[in-house]
Amino acid sequence: MAVCLRGIRPAKDRKLDQKGAKLHRIIWSASVHLRCPLHSKPTGHFYCQNYEYTGFISPPSESIVVTNPWHPWWQRYQPIGYNLCSRSGNENELRDMITWCNNVGVNINDKQIINHMCGAGGGAGTHSSCGSYFDANKKDFPTVPYSNLDFNDGKCNTGSGNTENYQDIKNCHLVGLLDLALEKDYVRGKVASFMNKLIDMGVAGFRVDVIDLGGEPITSGEYTGIGRVTEFKYGAKLGNVIRKWNGEKLSFVKNWGEGWGFMSSDKALVFVDNHDNQRGHAFMLAHPYGFTRVMSSYQWDRNIVNGQVDDQAHNGDGSTKPVPINPDSTCGDGWVCEHRWRQIKNMVAFRNVVNGQAFSNWWDNGSNQISFSCGNKGFLVINNDDWELNATLNTSLPGGTYCDVISGQKENGRCTGKQVVVGGDGRVTFKISTQEEDPFMAIHTDSKL
Repeated sequence: MAVCLRGIRPAKDRKLDQKGAKLHRIIWSASVHLRCPLHSKPTGHFYCQNYEYTGFISPPSESIVVTNPWHPWWQRYQPIGYNLCSRSGNENELRDMITWCNNVGVNINDKQIINHMCGAGGGAGTHSSCGSYFDANKKDFPTVPYSNLDFNDGKCNTGSGNTENYQDIKNCHLVGLLDLALEKDYVRGKVASFMNKLIDMGVAGFRVDVIDLGGEPITSGEYTGIGRVTEFKYGAKLGNVIRKWNGEKLSFVKNWGEGWGFMSSDKALVFVDNHDNQRGHAFMLAHPYGFTRVMSSYQWDRNIVNGQVDDQAHNGDGSTKPVPINPDSTCGDGWVCEHRWRQIKNMVAFRNVVNGQAFSNWWDNGSNQISFSCGNKGFLVINNDDWELNATLNTSLPGGTYCDVISGQKENGRCTGKQVVVGGDGRVTFKISTQEEDPFMAIHTDSKL
């Protein structure tokens, strides 16, 4: 639902261009700062390398506590009030995390639940993350406070009380969640006050869910006037291409973006949701379409035992584990931390370097081998076929020796991975075997020796 929440103060002034990448973290913890790959500036200050923004922490507000199933992920999305305490931490820990991240150049964006409170079947009691009393049966949420007068039940015309078609979305429950009457100034004022508090704590922006995979009654185009909108079709379609499902081939993505029916690039926030999909991440971070988001997650083997989800990121009581950092700078104890992986963080740097450059020099073999340039600043080549790529390609980069930023990087004037020699005419003969750990290569002007 799109609503005008009057009285919300502007957050930090941030110009969003194609440079950098948002870092998507579903779960935050008091040790979140350890997950940012820190590097020292000449001034002696530290900053989080390449990532200009960090975004989309899970809702920090007080929520219902569910024990059957045991502390499921969705309990965070069933608020019972606007106190700041969740399984990730309390208000002071949240403030410390926001302040620390802002101080190293990383902004925090909060996922906002503004349409609803907890489910209608949430019961009554103090089973909430702060221990506050609420009564979902009576629609009584005293810490806000909200009463039965602040919900849309009387305007819902479906027999179930739930959303059943497009006309029901504004006035009925979505999967049983108690729908707030956002047309009321009082309700909007409470939501605005909560958002203003987070802004005062240093939050730079907010995310509100709109999911459009095509054929949905609610479309992404309804929201492009108020901010960037996640292009959910992006990851779904790119995943099909990389997996070669339904006859899809990489050679088909020559007109990737609006040519595939996506929204306008300047409105789109895009992501690849599979952390095993390295080629997809490389393509996304090199291609100029949209504003990119890198997922950072934790290990989950889809293992559910006696109703309890074993996701390796939580303690037995449902609280969030700390994030230990391994000697190789990756994360441990179940945290995946994709944003710290060499291939991904180096491709975020690639995107920073090529920002604003034209998409050019497209090449494909008619199957699943492709390459393209980003002006004369960067070049990517991918082999997703079952046979070797062996081709002489035009990179448009100045002649010289470059470090491939997929197999390694430039450090202390040398390459830790493969070297790529670009001729005076900008051309390179690439040979990429399908047996390689990463069957793709990327170079840019900052990786030149």
